[in-house]
Amino acid sequence: MRDRAIGALVAGLVAILLWSMLAAVTVQARGVPPLELMSISFTVAFALGLLLRLRLLKRGHRERSRPDLGALLTAFSGLFFYHALYFYALAHAPADQASLINYLWPLLIVLFSALLADGAGMRLRHVIGAAFGLCGTVLVVMRHPSLHSAALVGYAAALACAVVWAAYSVFNRRFAGVSSLVILDVCGGVALAAALAHLAIEPRTVVPDARQLCALLILGLGPTGFAFVAWDYATKYGPLPVLGALSYLAPLLSTALLVAVGAAPGGVTLFAAAILVLGGAAIAAGLTGRIRRV
Repeated sequence: MRDRAIGALVAGLVAILLWSMLAAVTVQARGVPPLELMSISFTVAFALGLLLRLRLLKRGHRERSRPDLGALLTAFSGLFFYHALYFYALAHAPADQASLINYLWPLLIVLFSALLADGAGMRLRHVIGAAFGLCGTVLVVMRHPSLHSAALVGYAAALACAVVWAAYSVFNRRFAGVSSLVILDVCGGVALAAALAHLAIEPRTVVPDARQLCALLILGLGPTGFAFVAWDYATKYGPLPVLGALSYLAPLLSTALLVAVGAAPGGVTLFAAAILVLGGAAIAAGLTGRIRRV
C-alpha cells in the first residue's frame, strides 16, 4: 500500500512537470481557434492511447475491469470543460496571468479534499505547505499590478478552470478500480465533442503551419496525453493534500518556461516565488522532517 502511494506521488509529479509545459506550448500554437486546437491535440492523445493498448495486447495484457458510466462521464467532463476554458483563457488574456490564475487548482484540491474522507488524513504540514505555495503563486501574480479589463472574460475562464480541475481530481478518487489508460480512450470523445463545437461556434478553421503543428503534437503527447494517465493514477492512489501542495511547482515552472520563450517578463520576483513554492512543496511532502532525522 505504501509503495503504491509513493508510486502515485511520482506519477503526480510527472503529470505536474508535463503540465508546466502547457502554457508555453499553447502560446506556440496561438492563432489556432481554441476548440480546434483542443480537437487536434486530443486526437493526438487518443492515437497515443490506441498505440499503448495495441502494445499491451501484443504482450497478452487484458483489462481486469471495465469502466462504468460514472467514470467515463467524470473523465469526459473534467477534460472537456477544463481544456475548453483553458484554451479560451489563453486566447483572450495574457498567457502568464491566465496560466497563474488557473493554477489556483492546487489550493482548491487541498481545500476540497478536506471536505471529503481524504481530509481526515490532513496534517498541519499540508496546510503550511499549501499556504507557502499560495504565497509564492500570489507573489508571481503581483508582478502584474493591474488586470486588463478587456481580458476579464479570459480571467474568469481561467478561474473556472481551477474549479473544474480541482473538483475532477478529488471526485476521480471514487473510481480507483478503473484502469488509468481509460483516460486516453475518453480523449477520443473529447476530441470529437471539441470538433463539433468548433464547427458550430468558431467562425473559421485554421490550417496549422509547421510551428503550430509541432506545438499541437507536443500537447497531444505530453500535457494533454500521457500526463492524464499519470494524474489519473496519482489522484486514485496518492494523498490528495500532498498532491495539491506539490502542484504548486506547476505555476512556477510554467511561468519560467513562458519567460524562456519570451511570452512573459522575468525578474527577481520569480526567484523569491521559487523559494516559497519549493519550500511549501517540501513541507507538505514531509521532506523537512526526514532531513532532520538523517
